[in-house]
Amino acid sequence: MPTEKKISSASDCINSMVEGSELKKVRSNSRIYHRYFLLDADMQSLRWEPSKKDSEKAKIDIKSIKEVRTGKNTDIFRSNGISDQISEDCAFSVIYGENYESLDLVANSADVANIWVTGLRYLISYGKHTLDMLESSQDNMRTSWVSHMFSEIDVEDLGHITLCNAVQCIRNLNPGLKTSKIELKFKELHKSKDKAGTEVTKEEFVEVFHELCTRPEIYFLLVQFSSNKEFLDTKDLMMFLEAEQGVAHINEEISLEIIHKYEPSKEGKEKGWLSIDGFTNYLMSPDCYIFDPEHKKVCQDMKQPLSHYFINSSHNTYLIEDQFRGPSDITGYIRALKMGCRSVELDVWDGPDNEPVIYTGHTMTSQIVFRSVIDIINKYAFFASEYPLILCLENHCSIKQQKVMVQHMKKILGDKLYTTSPNVEESYLPSPDVLKGRILIKAKKLSSNCSGVEGDVTDEDEGAEMSQRMGKENVEQPNNVPVKRFQLCKELSELVSICKSVQFKEFQVSFQVQKYWEVCSFNEVLASKYANENPGDFVNYNKRFLARVFPSPMRIDSSNMNPQDFWKCGCQIVAMNFQTPGLMMDLNIGWFRQNGNCGYVLRPAIMREEVSFFSANTKDSVPGVSPQLLHIKIISGQNFPKPKGSGAKGDVVDPYVYVEIHGIPADCAEQRTKTVHQNGDAPIFDESFEFQINLPELAMVRFVVLDDDYIGDEFIGQYTIPFECLQTGYRHVPLQSLTGEVLAHASLFVHVAITNRRGGGKPHKRGLSVRKGKKSREYASLRTLWIKTVDEVFKNAQPPIRDATDLRENMQNAVVSFKELCGLSSVANLMQCMLAVSPRFLGADNTPLVVLNLSEQYPTMELQGIVPEVLKKIVTTYDMMIQSLKAVIENADAVYEKIVHCQKAAMEFHEHLHSIGTKEGLKERKLQKAVESFTWNITILKGQADLLKYAKNETLENLKQIHYAAVSCGLNKPGTENADVQKPRRSLEVIPEKANDETGD
Repeated sequence: MPTEKKISSASDCINSMVEGSELKKVRSNSRIYHRYFLLDADMQSLRWEPSKKDSEKAKIDIKSIKEVRTGKNTDIFRSNGISDQISEDCAFSVIYGENYESLDLVANSADVANIWVTGLRYLISYGKHTLDMLESSQDNMRTSWVSHMFSEIDVEDLGHITLCNAVQCIRNLNPGLKTSKIELKFKELHKSKDKAGTEVTKEEFVEVFHELCTRPEIYFLLVQFSSNKEFLDTKDLMMFLEAEQGVAHINEEISLEIIHKYEPSKEGKEKGWLSIDGFTNYLMSPDCYIFDPEHKKVCQDMKQPLSHYFINSSHNTYLIEDQFRGPSDITGYIRALKMGCRSVELDVWDGPDNEPVIYTGHTMTSQIVFRSVIDIINKYAFFASEYPLILCLENHCSIKQQKVMVQHMKKILGDKLYTTSPNVEESYLPSPDVLKGRILIKAKKLSSNCSGVEGDVTDEDEGAEMSQRMGKENVEQPNNVPVKRFQLCKELSELVSICKSVQFKEFQVSFQVQKYWEVCSFNEVLASKYANENPGDFVNYNKRFLARVFPSPMRIDSSNMNPQDFWKCGCQIVAMNFQTPGLMMDLNIGWFRQNGNCGYVLRPAIMREEVSFFSANTKDSVPGVSPQLLHIKIISGQNFPKPKGSGAKGDVVDPYVYVEIHGIPADCAEQRTKTVHQNGDAPIFDESFEFQINLPELAMVRFVVLDDDYIGDEFIGQYTIPFECLQTGYRHVPLQSLTGEVLAHASLFVHVAITNRRGGGKPHKRGLSVRKGKKSREYASLRTLWIKTVDEVFKNAQPPIRDATDLRENMQNAVVSFKELCGLSSVANLMQCMLAVSPRFLGADNTPLVVLNLSEQYPTMELQGIVPEVLKKIVTTYDMMIQSLKAVIENADAVYEKIVHCQKAAMEFHEHLHSIGTKEGLKERKLQKAVESFTWNITILKGQADLLKYAKNETLENLKQIHYAAVSCGLNKPGTENADVQKPRRSLEVIPEKANDETGD
């Protein structure tokens, strides 16, 4: 177990700097020098050695330091040839002198970098008063509170308490700590003092508490926002919530509420101060979990057709182990329904005493009575969700027992059964909203021309297929699903309304003859074949029809297929073996969390719109969808348990973290941290990763913690979350076990940022030199149909598409340029930029050198006298950014209208495109290619219109952030702080394909 002392105060940082550290000094032209840096004992100078310079020149006076930047955010770092090999988290720069020179340094770890950044910022803030501040902070609010805790135990005022009481008190304050670790820390302290006995004094109690209950990574975060105080006041907390956590509509009252809720000390609550312990409590609370609480309730449009949703589905729901020999039990249905499952399977066969039973046919699985399953379904059907439940009936019963099934379902389920005949004049299924509280039967149905009480239908038997695959039957064609005919009674047929099971033939046949209420089931192998060979057709098929995919019968251990393989094709009902934990069930459970765990998730618009181009196997960006850049920093871990069944290493844990992206093929990726050896209690990782997400609506992020072992890495915990549910900022990730239970007190601490979220085009690379200018800019391309009248319409769309791209990218480039001059990366927002640059705008006597005039919609910077050239450059770059923001706001509406006009004009040809193409002489493949090109072009136009709308919203948000930050920092020109930064303007709306289309997106 690591024994180095934790950093828990500015004093610790200063002491560490006086002792010194080896740092890498970075120069231009890829030159890097190893030097030993230390702070003079009088805290007046920063020195380094060895150096060719005179010892008096190999130093920087603390009073000459203007600022300390984190990360690789200076010209030297950006231009250095090996910058990509330098960790962002270990890099920092000291900006000093009248010419704002930079001393660019790289520490051996992020922890060491944080010590220097925190210590130097403290020295800059307090200068010659640093010693006084350090001494006064020793008897601070935190120490007083911990001492008070000690006194409450030491009721007889003996000056000491028992070791048992001391350990229990610290455990109560920090439940994640192990008793053995606390005891060991006290014993180590006593041993270092050659102290006999086990009594604990107040000083020892305070020291051990500070050592065990201080998380350095949170302390370093606190001092970033506290102006180097040991606590956050209400304004500091407001700034943290706004700038880092992205919380809107924050005021001092809300900050005070948070302080009163999480600050443990009485003094802190009275003064409105949040100590390191209160800040830690807040960051570890559900308020700061990574999952956006907005998604804990139903938050999606539930009025779309049923076929427009992914539906949480179970396969062989009655099984609680494998599907060949495992037992059947009603608890399988209870578990699935409580987890929000909305499609369960009932494999029904003739049973004894004229009572149908449920089990997997042709196998050795045990049986349960059909009636008892229907009873359980009636009880739990709407336990977790009010939206419709689909019962997938695999009916293998005789006519006699089919009638018994009908009697049970009618008697037990009653009015919950949805038996309304489909409306032949409609084109789509009813919505989940319309079907609330109803149970749908998916099964075979007699044809409408069958007038008798029974008839023949085909049977697709999963169980027989499995038996065949296991070699139990001698058949000539093992790859064909066995199809046989059986008798179906009319009463059972009449219970089937909008989920009639039919056999799939081929896509072109289905497009011509399949009814919207008919459902096809696909074996996993067949579905994979279509996903790979006909990805576009599969997506288009699923826009209108429900498709159910079930696992291959070869999965006799009830392992699971990857649901993402079929969700990317739009398949709604991907049936999972809920009894089998692992990656695939993690994806399924995580995916359906995003809409209140109601069992229904609205598919991406590009997979629902009638005219849209999307291929499930795309390995590139999606036309009309803006790629987004996900930045994840894995900071630390807390209280990792020892993996189950792991005994070779005793209690030692060597954790590392995988970050996985699951989605369309273009998005699938993974990155891993280094291993932190022998520390499962509080490992520090401090590693940053970046992922491009091309279809955010279908992407998921999975965090996996593993124990590094030479025999085989053991699973510790995981958490899976849809991309759309991520909260940005500093967040805790609550880890779950292999079977989905929450691991008590075990979590990851991460930072999440999403850039280019409202932009478009490719992600910006670091540095001005690699940013594309207008001449080399890539514009969205439209395809030629070789139908003259239609091509003419699309030709008219090219100029506004170019204008829209220029408006967006000019704005984005200008914003990135300003961020870089502020010394921040592209991950930062403009509020953080204004906060970073504000100290530079203050003169020696704290009078502003630059102020912001907020009286107009576009805030301008005004010089207040003579300022250094470096500040003039910032002001000039800011003015260029404001002009680009102004251009977006003043021109976006007109350009948007032109794009939408072209889109509407092109859509006039949609219904008659085939006949127009035929008249133009296009045949078969060329005609099909023209239709595909038309769909591509419409998708591009919709996408470009959306991107421009988002760019305008982003611009308004940028102006709002500038205004807010200027007022918060006191840089606004007096009398201009109440200016209206968001004058009402007509908003941009997406034009639907048809004005009267009730189901349009």
